[in-house]
Amino acid sequence: MTVPNNVLWFEVLLYLALMLDSLSAAFRDRTPNDNMTEQAIIVGTVMAAGTILLLLYFVHLAARHRMAWARWVLVVAVVLSVISLVPVIGQRGIEFDSGIEAITCALTAMGLYYSFTGDAVGWFDT
Repeated sequence: MTVPNNVLWFEVLLYLALMLDSLSAAFRDRTPNDNMTEQAIIVGTVMAAGTILLLLYFVHLAARHRMAWARWVLVVAVVLSVISLVPVIGQRGIEFDSGIEAITCALTAMGLYYSFTGDAVGWFDT
């Protein structure tokens, strides 16, 4: 079973985006303050890690097990990510963390584009 080139690009770009997300989460400020307690920071970190692991699994299911529904879940995830990023950039402008998020959204969108075009069209089961 040879993986088509566009599916390979999809997989590489989404893994790269998730790697950037995990690095961004690893270096996030976790200093407790009046707005964020230590428990809230721990819950947020665990949820971010769980989400990244779940998205990694969806990329694997789409690219290696040909599951089209996993690819659509990733489409919904990037759309929600862009929707949540727009107000942040509108309020504060592009800062380091929102810039990283914009880069990961762009990488994910490019990867998903590859999954719907070229030799990837017949790869995914419906």
